[in-house]
Amino acid sequence: MLSTRAAQVSSRVVRKILPGQRQAALIAVRRRDNIPVRSIQSAVQTDRDTITRLLYSLGSKREVERHLRIFSSASNPVQPARFAVIKVGGAVLGNIDDLAHSLSFLYRVGLYPVVLHGAGPQMNDILEAEGVEPDYIDGIRVTDANTLQIARRVFLEENLKLVGTLEKLGTRARPITSGVFTADYLDRPRYGLVGRITRVDKRPIEASIRAGALPILTSLAETPEGQILNVNADVAAGELSKELEPLKIVFLNDKGGLFHGVTGEKLDVINLDEEYDQLMKEPWVKFGTKLKLREFKELLDHLPRSSSVAVISAANLQRELFTDSGAGTLIRRGYRLTKYNTLASIGPDRFRQVVHERDPDVRAGTASVAGILAELERAPFTIYADEPLDSVAVVSHPEGEIPVLTRLLPSRAGVLNGVLDNVWNAVRKDHRKLFWTAPVDDENRPWHFERADGSFTRGSRTLFWYGVTDATELDHAVHSLEQNKRIPRTYLPVGPSRVTSGLGGSRAYSTFTRRTPASTRSYATAAAPAPPVQHTTERKRLALVGARGYTGQTLVKLLSSHPYLDLTHVSSRQLAGRALEGYTKGSVTYSNLGVSDVQKMESEGAVDAWVLALPNGAGAPFVAALDNGAKEKEQKGVKAGAAVDLSADWRFDDGWTYGLPELYNRHVIRDATRIANPGCYATTIQLLIAPLLPYLKHGCWPTVFGVSGYSGAGTVSAQTADGQPTSIPKIPAESLGGAIRPYSLTDHVHEREAGRHLSRLLPNPSANLKASDAMQVAFVPVVAPWFSGIICTLSMPLASKATATDIRALYEEKYKNERLVRVQTAIPCLADIAGKQGAVIGGVQVHSGGERVVVVGGLDNLLKGAATQCLQNLNLALGYDECEGIPNDR
Repeated sequence: MLSTRAAQVSSRVVRKILPGQRQAALIAVRRRDNIPVRSIQSAVQTDRDTITRLLYSLGSKREVERHLRIFSSASNPVQPARFAVIKVGGAVLGNIDDLAHSLSFLYRVGLYPVVLHGAGPQMNDILEAEGVEPDYIDGIRVTDANTLQIARRVFLEENLKLVGTLEKLGTRARPITSGVFTADYLDRPRYGLVGRITRVDKRPIEASIRAGALPILTSLAETPEGQILNVNADVAAGELSKELEPLKIVFLNDKGGLFHGVTGEKLDVINLDEEYDQLMKEPWVKFGTKLKLREFKELLDHLPRSSSVAVISAANLQRELFTDSGAGTLIRRGYRLTKYNTLASIGPDRFRQVVHERDPDVRAGTASVAGILAELERAPFTIYADEPLDSVAVVSHPEGEIPVLTRLLPSRAGVLNGVLDNVWNAVRKDHRKLFWTAPVDDENRPWHFERADGSFTRGSRTLFWYGVTDATELDHAVHSLEQNKRIPRTYLPVGPSRVTSGLGGSRAYSTFTRRTPASTRSYATAAAPAPPVQHTTERKRLALVGARGYTGQTLVKLLSSHPYLDLTHVSSRQLAGRALEGYTKGSVTYSNLGVSDVQKMESEGAVDAWVLALPNGAGAPFVAALDNGAKEKEQKGVKAGAAVDLSADWRFDDGWTYGLPELYNRHVIRDATRIANPGCYATTIQLLIAPLLPYLKHGCWPTVFGVSGYSGAGTVSAQTADGQPTSIPKIPAESLGGAIRPYSLTDHVHEREAGRHLSRLLPNPSANLKASDAMQVAFVPVVAPWFSGIICTLSMPLASKATATDIRALYEEKYKNERLVRVQTAIPCLADIAGKQGAVIGGVQVHSGGERVVVVGGLDNLLKGAATQCLQNLNLALGYDECEGIPNDR
């Protein structure tokens, strides 16, 4: 069995340092300079990599990595229990080794499910041995004081048995047998000591995960007065899921799924929105199955559409979670699909908005929404879509001609939740043959290859098809589509040469066989693409100097979810000796690193990177120490550690790399060791102005009015009532009296910072740019009584007339491939910005004269304005993917 093999391998890999021992080992390493931390971290990373490779035997590498990425990003430091709730039936506990190996497998790849178990069969065995006949009413166990005493004993024994088995495998687990569920009596006269859950306290669960242990729960609850009550484990799992909102709710049973009552075949997928009503009418759906389906529907109706239920056996848990085909029964809400034959039936405004936001040709500026709608009306068509339009497909099908999929417009949620596949299946059901094209840089490109019988790439687009297997028929079909202008000629070769291709010299559009996802394709005429940037997954160490303020605290939380970068040192003079809060990957204690400590650590390679989160003007001695340590390091032939400074001290220094990847230096940052993190206002200002520089009217400089939450002013040291050090806002919200307060009305440092760096983007910039020719920005900042979030309004004269559509196209083109910059139609508001990882730009309006534009943009000053941008720069400098560890909240 794969999970057993993985656990055995992982136990061998980390024989000396098991997860339960990791914290103590790291502390010991930190205290002894002569023992490298890297060896421990490499063992842990090797453990994860080994098991991840084992997963590839279940499905394709792409689907395994996609599921891993989705599950890993589901949780975050604030909500660490969003991956899965796994309900374990009592019968499954009878084969505890299979169960423990499956759970250990998840733990080894960094996933922390919340496990809740029953113990019904075990209870029945004991009751029968003692001569007590189990009593059920309406399927609910009647529980008297004697039964409850036995239930409590059995639950505790089974809980500790599972925890002990996991610990033997090197998987940390924490028994949680009380304190989570509060309940009232369900119906005391009828059922006795049986509870109806009224409250779920997730704090013990989250504390367990933050401590690096799997939480193992029983379904016992307590009344507010402390009386223990028995609760059905399925019901408890449902209530727990409603509180945690996990991606997956897994019900483990010994059957491994739900089965058709007549044929006996396992049901693979149930889409409740489409199938529930019909299923409940089927004669083979008896009482027990009906009850399960009704419970699943009620549960999923309370959860986001991204959540789903899986019924599976413990032995096949990995195949269900990490492959598209699965192994048990998947139950999801899905979406009811609808076909539309007119724009009026789908709603022209809704459809127009989808095309505007998702169509790659519109986003690239090579097509317009109006043009696409006009083209659509020229021939009969069908639009396939789910209710909220998360996935939309448009098929043109003139009478007597081969259908062409002219538009495929899925949202990210539509891809992740399987809606795109549902839409595709509906299209495939209606059309035996189909042609379609997609850009070569389409982020879902592998999806197209997996569903095509063949393809051909020319220039920037690929032609796909299915249902045509004969070379002569294909040749005729392609020329017919060309002549009728249903596929532009520029996508296809003009009289391509014939080559020998294993198909008897047939025309080399592509091979006709369906490729597996992991296979590669060759193209007859496409130029070889530039080699992709190779990202490392090597585990590396980070030191944070100045962790007391808001930015330092926010960065700590982000680092908790970074799969490869570990925070090993934090320094704060006021907090030295205290435990670091908010970091969940291990135990770290504040130290008070001096200049000599920093130089020694850099020289000896104690860490791979540094973040300086010190007040303006305070970082110079530490930078000098890093430089001295780096010189000693380089004498040994070792590259200096990367350092990101969050203050304004080095943003005007040409010896440092300015770290705003969306506009400058992305390739330079990858090799940089000294990176100046931009200011929060300066980031917003530059993102707003940069796309408009072609319209810049020299001598009439842009004006920006910026409003920021009070966290942007920073913190000051203070003491709690019991004399403990703490931080408080430099400008408390109450001091503003509910109003806003302008400050630094001229010469704000971010005004100069933005102007200096934007000057580099001007036409023909030179190193000796005159002050009169340099870019200038007029900036007025204001502090507001909310905590975090910046909203900036740009007003900029234009050198030539333009429309709002022209301007919006500039922004969309500039940021079309930037995950952390979103362009929208509406004016950004605080809800679009606060707590979000990226920047938002919108509300483009042009004055009636066409010579002045107003645009609104914003970001969270603690995230994209500071900590998130810092992590972007660290990722680039350390060789990781740029957005590694940054939650995708678009």
